[in-house]
Amino acid sequence: MVILIKTIQFFLSLSILVILHELGHFMAAKLFKTRVEKFYMFFNPWFSIFKKKIGETEYGVGWVPLGGYVKISGMIDESMDKEAMKLPPQPWEFRSKPAWQRLIIMIGGVTVNAILAILIFAMVLFVWGKPFLPPENLSYGVYADSIGYSIGIQDGDKILEVDEKPFSDFNRLNYEIIIHEAKSLTVDRGGKKIKINIPPGTIKRIISERNGSIAFPRFPVQVKEVRAGSQAMEAGLMAEDKILSVDRIPTAYYHDFTKQMHAHKTEIIDLGIVRGKDTLILHPKVSNEGTIGFLTYTPSHFLDQDTLHYSFFASIPAGLHEAKSNLQDYITQIKMILPHQK
Repeated sequence: MVILIKTIQFFLSLSILVILHELGHFMAAKLFKTRVEKFYMFFNPWFSIFKKKIGETEYGVGWVPLGGYVKISGMIDESMDKEAMKLPPQPWEFRSKPAWQRLIIMIGGVTVNAILAILIFAMVLFVWGKPFLPPENLSYGVYADSIGYSIGIQDGDKILEVDEKPFSDFNRLNYEIIIHEAKSLTVDRGGKKIKINIPPGTIKRIISERNGSIAFPRFPVQVKEVRAGSQAMEAGLMAEDKILSVDRIPTAYYHDFTKQMHAHKTEIIDLGIVRGKDTLILHPKVSNEGTIGFLTYTPSHFLDQDTLHYSFFASIPAGLHEAKSNLQDYITQIKMILPHQK
């Protein structure tokens, strides 16, 4: 049932995008008094699910849900109507229009898609705002991924600058490094500022490695919910307990805890916890998957994420900027994937 719903949602979304794209061509053609013979959602080889002619245009729904089209007189398009091209141009045909009008008709669909993207970004910003995680809000610092360790980042570091310039959103750290081809990071390590150089090849590793990143937010392990019948429940673990250690190895932070759990699969462990003012040792058995059966709080429980809010009128230029920024990011990332990447 879920698959069916997702499939229907996909085709409805595709249908809306196709209709709007083709509507762009349609409106541009009508603007310059160019005849539109057909306006179809989906393709219709051999027959149509629905069709109705209004004026000079046949509107319809095809049975092959892979796109859609408008058939403009005097234009070679999806219909490949080459026979019509053998006849003399008529005033209402695409080929009889000036070059600048033909260009506008051809890019009409892309133009509508671009406007739609801007409007979507604008409305998202207007309704929900733009969430971001200020680097200074990472109270526990970061924990370094393998890439981060290789360039000198240590667990607990607080990343302050990229190329000696402050940045506003930790969630975009990778983008800041990739898009600007950053050469260095500045971190706060125990109250001391340290500059870390980013060696050649690091950006390529971030792009090519699965889940590649320099660092992630570090946060404590605190129990949100214990699953009924689990090893955690049998051992006496309770909601709001804070995890301190596994077999006397400190695991106060989530990434350390998961590493130790995977290292002790199928074993009975000494689990150190804090409950209120008491420190306790529990003895759950770890499953084959490296779990004992409880849910933890997510980083957002410990880290304050800010949101930049926009008024309706301010959201329009902000949406334009967001669309432009995302497009530039995509282009830059594609360039980074190419063989000449350093």
